[in-house]
Amino acid sequence: MTRFKKKYVEEVAPALMKKFNYKSPMQIPRMEKIVINVGCGDARDNAKALDSVVKEISAITGQKAVVTKARKSVANFKVREGMPVGVKVTLRHDKMWEFMDRLFNVALPRVRDFRGINPNSFDGRGNYAMGVKEQLIFPEIDYDKIDKIRGMDIIICTTAQTDEEARELLALMGAPFAQA
Repeated sequence: MTRFKKKYVEEVAPALMKKFNYKSPMQIPRMEKIVINVGCGDARDNAKALDSVVKEISAITGQKAVVTKARKSVANFKVREGMPVGVKVTLRHDKMWEFMDRLFNVALPRVRDFRGINPNSFDGRGNYAMGVKEQLIFPEIDYDKIDKIRGMDIIICTTAQTDEEARELLALMGAPFAQA
């Protein structure tokens, strides 16, 4: 059992049960998955760019990334339907807990002028989304071996019914929320 999963089972779940007065342990919000998405607009010009993004995201997450393709043609962006436009990874179970641990305790504190993550980036259904401006904050990435600095979207999906429950879940897990 990973360190964060153990923390959830022993500390976070009982605290949530007590705070929100749940009748059943199945009502306690839990982590469902983490989705990491990287858009790669220059993939239409340079096919090698997508390979490097796949390699970097696979190194960060420990799981092979999937290439995403455009659903619609957009003439202004010179994108046709079916063209590769990005990369995504969906983490579940132990890899999800391991990534969350590294994100909160290693990567985010390495962000320059870091004051915390936005506590209001919930979607109304208990899911949290955040953006990272550069992949260099992860220790798995070597600065000399990257071709371009790329950002990524990180979405944390929970089974919480409300944003308040999800915010409490992530706060108890150690999410470094910014103080208002």
